[in-house]
Amino acid sequence: MVLVSPRNPLNMGAVARAMANFGFKRLSVVAPFAPVWREARSAVGAPDLLTNALESASLAEAVAHCTLVVGTGTLTYRKPEQLVVALPHLAPLLREELDRGGHIALVFGSEKHGLTREDLSYCHLLVEIPTDPEQPSMNLGQAAAVCLYELAARLPEAEAGPLSRSQPAATSEALELLAGLVEETMNAAGYSPPAMQPANDHDLRLLLRRLNLSAHDTRRILGVFRRILWRLKRARATGKQSG
Repeated sequence: MVLVSPRNPLNMGAVARAMANFGFKRLSVVAPFAPVWREARSAVGAPDLLTNALESASLAEAVAHCTLVVGTGTLTYRKPEQLVVALPHLAPLLREELDRGGHIALVFGSEKHGLTREDLSYCHLLVEIPTDPEQPSMNLGQAAAVCLYELAARLPEAEAGPLSRSQPAATSEALELLAGLVEETMNAAGYSPPAMQPANDHDLRLLLRRLNLSAHDTRRILGVFRRILWRLKRARATGKQSG
C-alpha cells in the first residue's frame, strides 16, 4: 500500500486499521505533510504497521522495486492513459503477478486531488471502484478499506488473468532507467526541442508500462540504446574534431 501526500492523520489511521483488518502489512507513505505525519504515527493505539511505515520522497522511489503498480481513482474528472480495471476484476491480474514472484503496489492519492497525471504515469493499471455517478469520489480510508476487502476476499481463489507474460517483469526502477536512457538518446539525436522533454518523459513512462516488458527484455533494450547513444556521441565527437 502506498499513500501519496496524505494530509489527514485520521485517514492514515483508517488505512492502517483496514490493512491490519485484512492482513496487509507493508505501508509506504510518499512526501507526507510533516506535522500531520508525526501526529498520525504517534497516535495512541495506532497499528504497528503505521509506526513502521516506510517514508519516501517520491512515488518513483516508493515503487522502485515493484513490477506491477496499480493506481486508484475515479474517471469522472480524468481521461485515463493506461488500462482501466474495475475493482472486481483486479484480483486475477494480481494473482498472476504474484505467481510470477512479482511485487505489487496499490497506490492512493491525497485527499485533496487524488493521484495526479504525473503520479499515474508510474502506474501500469488504474483501478476504479464502481460507485454511483452522482457521488463518485470516496474518502481515502473508505476507499482503501473497500479495495483491501475485495482483494482479501478474491485473491486466495483467483485464477491468473490475461497479462500474458511468462517471464519475471521489469521493476519500476528498471523501467525508469530505460526511460532515462531513451530520452538521452532522443536528445543526442535531436529528436525534439528541449521544451518537449517533460512531455517526452511522461509519454515514455506510460509507453514502457503499456509494453508489459519482462526483466530480460528490458536489459536487452537497455543494451541496444546504450550502443546507439555511444555511436551518436562518438559521431558528434568525430565531427567536432574534423571541424
